[in-house]
Amino acid sequence: MAFEIINPDMFGARPSGWNHGMLGETGGRVLFVAGQIVPVGNFVAQWDGALGRVMEVVRSAGGKPENVGRMVCYITDRPAYLANLTPLGEVHRRHMGRHYPAMAVVEVKSLMDSKALVEIEAVAIL
Repeated sequence: MAFEIINPDMFGARPSGWNHGMLGETGGRVLFVAGQIVPVGNFVAQWDGALGRVMEVVRSAGGKPENVGRMVCYITDRPAYLANLTPLGEVHRRHMGRHYPAMAVVEVKSLMDSKALVEIEAVAIL
């Protein structure tokens, strides 16, 4: 499964670390990955664990990073996210290589597990 990357010219410069849209091939099966958390460790460790769990679900369904078209990342601490962009980029590349899906990062008051700082969900087309 290959995605056509959609970054409209009218939006200006190409985004870094994500894309505006990912168009999947006709006939692909859609995999919805539930929000994943690993409520242990600091912000980067939790991001690493949550993304690792997302990718394990994708691999268990027969997919690979390039099959992920969209991710939503829920965080409880925007300053921690912004302060850790470099290590978060390293975590991303370790799990997903240079594949950058459409992505949203949403700051929330809290997550269902009170120790969780990060929750990541995804949609993949296999």
